[in-house]
Amino acid sequence: MYQEAIKKYVEQHGHQRLNLKAVLFDMDGVLFNSMPYHAEAWNKTMSRFGFNLSKEEAYLHEGRTGAGTINIISQRERGHDATEEEIQQIYKAKSEEFNSYPEAERMPGAWEVLQKIKAAGLTTMVVTGSGQGSLLDRLSHNFPGIFQKELMVTAFDVKFGKPNPEPYLMALQKGGLKPEEAIVIENAPLGVQAGVAAGIFTVAVNTGPLPDHVLLDEGANLLFSSMPHFNEQWEMLYEALKQG
Repeated sequence: MYQEAIKKYVEQHGHQRLNLKAVLFDMDGVLFNSMPYHAEAWNKTMSRFGFNLSKEEAYLHEGRTGAGTINIISQRERGHDATEEEIQQIYKAKSEEFNSYPEAERMPGAWEVLQKIKAAGLTTMVVTGSGQGSLLDRLSHNFPGIFQKELMVTAFDVKFGKPNPEPYLMALQKGGLKPEEAIVIENAPLGVQAGVAAGIFTVAVNTGPLPDHVLLDEGANLLFSSMPHFNEQWEMLYEALKQG
């Protein structure tokens, strides 16, 4: 069922086969059902500062650093980047708005599939564009024993952020991995773009309101309709990956 996608990836990248050692997870929209809150916070905060960023558009910027998102809107509406002071003010306000909402729940299916992946002896890593300390702190509480802090890549670690491949290339470096030794799990178009650009087999999980084709158009090797769907299919996918 999944062999064709794996074979295509291997041929495209000139690998002999996949040798899976690690699974690299995005955080917002994959591990936590936090994107509705992020979208609302971006919409309200940008409006307060005189910018237009709809909740729908926020999903398209998911995975980008806060500064990157702010500058794209500033360029579009004012023709220039925001100042460093403006970026700090806006992102601080956005973080405060986000933190005023109820705590984001663990994404259904995430804990279950993470336990299976850990039991298989694979390394699990988080690669996120987020700098939200509240969510980063909650990873160990919600997913005890799954992630190691030294194997996480966050907004604090990168210069460019998604869709630049830098975050995933940094994850490979931190984990001592080659591209063919990992897979990426992403729900955002920019994240898919980053994973693909890093040369890693990229699995899209559509947990938001975007049409499937938006994720596939960015080059996702496989698409699942939800995290529970990904969890249900993990054993079959893992067998195919081991053979690929």
